[in-house]
Amino acid sequence: MSPPRLPLRRRFLQAAAALLAARSAAARPTAKDDAAIERLLRRMTLEEKAGQLSLFFDDAREDAVNANPAQVERAMADIGAEIAAGRVGGLFNGIGVASGWALQRIAVERSRLGIPLLFAADVIHGLRTVFPVPLGEAAAFDTALAERTARAAAEEATAVGIHWTFAPMVDVARDQRWGRVVEGAGEDTWWGQQLAAARVRGFQGRSLRDDDSLLATVKHFAGYGAVAGGMDYNSVELSDATLHDVHLPPFRAGLEAGALAVMTAFHDLNGIPATAHHGLLTGVLRQQWGFGGLVVSDFASDVELVTHGLAADDKDAARRAILAGCDMSMASALYNRHLPALVREGAVPMAVLDRSVRRVLRVKQALGLFERPYRSLDPTRERSALRRPQTVALAREAARRSVVLLKNEGRLLPLPAQGQRIALIGPFAQDRVHLMGPWALWNEPAQGVSLEDGLRAALADPAALQVVPGCGIETALDGGIAAAVAAARAADVVILSVGESDALSGESASRTDIGLPPVQQALAEAVAATGTPMVVVLQHGRALALSGAVRAAPAILAGWYLGQQSGHALADLLLGQQAPSGRLPVSFPQASGQQPYFYNHRNTGRPQERADETRFRSRYLEVTNEALYPFGHGLGYGEIVYEALSLDTDTLAWDGRCQVRVQVRNLGPRAMREVVQLYIHQRVASPVRPVRELRGVQAVELAAGEAASVAFTLSRHDLAHRDAQGRARVEPGWFDLWLAPSAAAGTPVSLRLLGPTPSPR
Repeated sequence: MSPPRLPLRRRFLQAAAALLAARSAAARPTAKDDAAIERLLRRMTLEEKAGQLSLFFDDAREDAVNANPAQVERAMADIGAEIAAGRVGGLFNGIGVASGWALQRIAVERSRLGIPLLFAADVIHGLRTVFPVPLGEAAAFDTALAERTARAAAEEATAVGIHWTFAPMVDVARDQRWGRVVEGAGEDTWWGQQLAAARVRGFQGRSLRDDDSLLATVKHFAGYGAVAGGMDYNSVELSDATLHDVHLPPFRAGLEAGALAVMTAFHDLNGIPATAHHGLLTGVLRQQWGFGGLVVSDFASDVELVTHGLAADDKDAARRAILAGCDMSMASALYNRHLPALVREGAVPMAVLDRSVRRVLRVKQALGLFERPYRSLDPTRERSALRRPQTVALAREAARRSVVLLKNEGRLLPLPAQGQRIALIGPFAQDRVHLMGPWALWNEPAQGVSLEDGLRAALADPAALQVVPGCGIETALDGGIAAAVAAARAADVVILSVGESDALSGESASRTDIGLPPVQQALAEAVAATGTPMVVVLQHGRALALSGAVRAAPAILAGWYLGQQSGHALADLLLGQQAPSGRLPVSFPQASGQQPYFYNHRNTGRPQERADETRFRSRYLEVTNEALYPFGHGLGYGEIVYEALSLDTDTLAWDGRCQVRVQVRNLGPRAMREVVQLYIHQRVASPVRPVRELRGVQAVELAAGEAASVAFTLSRHDLAHRDAQGRARVEPGWFDLWLAPSAAAGTPVSLRLLGPTPSPR
């Protein structure tokens, strides 16, 4: 028997609290720090206060996004004058130590009060070394890996003069039509909490004052993942219960891990745009959770209050945003232009302005910028910290671990490294650009490893590989399909590389049809018709609706956007040097029309119980309610069976604990990493609970023929949910528990939670 373990939720909260205490001790303001900030506030003019709350695009650096030399020279002069006048609190999306030093020097030595700048950037999944997109990395089901890649990204970002990243995105995304699914952890709240905390810990490191610490931002607050129709920037209608139980917990987990920044969202929540939502930014964030960091708008989301129809004009938008609790304005300059007048007119109290300025100054203080304004501006680190061998190796490991083997009929995979003729076909076969995915702003395409590159490096005879694009990503190529068919007929096996370009995923990339582009589907049908066995390798940023020859292929890999080491990682798996171990963080639907689709839905009064029930049941006429590939699904090169699921007691006292255990056995010829998933369901509750809810994962390494016992210890806290007021709530009654390889597998055991014992009188 393994030693007793603390309940899952209690272990998580204790670990998070201890970590937060250890890592944020240096960030807590002392009485001396507070006194210094108050003295500074008393000296500041209204214009200087508004300046501290204003964040602008950094086009004054040679490495700014979309910069050109003439623009950089003009921008340095223009922004330098604004910094010297005290009208800039921070700059974002420019990198480079030399120009960062020059800008910081203006702030520290030429402005009246010498307040240092914050340098920020969208470092989402790497800087120069690009890791898998966050959704892909979520498929690894490994918080330690997520923490390691975030730490590596922070080391590179701080080496080029960045203090603050606009990551992680922690929105729970249940509709795969929404392009920004790619930036998060998927459809599950519990898993989103784990990854939010891990990524914050990774970005921020041991102490915010360290040169390689990168301030994390949890975004987008809140409910953005529920935009109507999966259409970006759209409205959101959410009950308080769903908001608190599904969408807010990952934000809270990120803040408990030490994040000191929150970004608002573009959407309106129940009619109130998030950037002016007092109930969210002040009621939940400040009053309920006690958050003391800063809130920053998304890009010009404050000025969009006018377009939404909440604010009469730009001045009214600035007033509404700061009164709601948005401390910092990104890109729009609304606060610079309007806050001084609003305060003079009495429309915004001085106390509100000072409160926001105080928050921004405290974050700068937590980063050590007042004592060391040139921290993270070291040219030696800039030369030595980018694309280090260990970071590139980590990118390959992360890419390998992110891939999910969806299907492997007849054990077509792994392929032999020699003795077979392979036709590599598809628009991504030679691609070094799109494999980075969206939000890889400073990637270097020349450093990307295409699938062709990876296979040629790994095959014993590279000449056995024939490469034919067949088609473009969304356009046909003259003779392309004919050439692909000829290559397939001459080969022993086809590897078909298809999916989405980076422009088809990410922000402003919502899709009504989440299948493959028609030209790629046509290519797949033609190649499959040759009869040559086909392995499909998908490149994508969401769950896809697979159809036809792609769906019918004997082997399918969900390959996401894997970053710079994509080709090597895929070759490692295709040729069996490593075994796939990823699990789906999103459900693959049978058809696009099933969206929004997520495993943890509530039951209806008329659920579909058999596939042949087509009428008077909660289902579509064309497809059943099952996922094509469910949340948590993933195969390896072994064969795992689950045996002897048991509870040590079927009755759980209110303050007690119980243990649920299962034996997992690898019957296959290869080693396996199995991700055992704990799901719960409360049979009778008010409100009714989802059919299943993830409450834990454990990974176990199994050699061929090996078995292992996996156990989870539960208390009532692991059975709780959040009510409409955000309070943890659990009701006595019967629960079903699964230890299973996916959200659609396994046979449950039953557990009865008893009520609290009455106190003696």
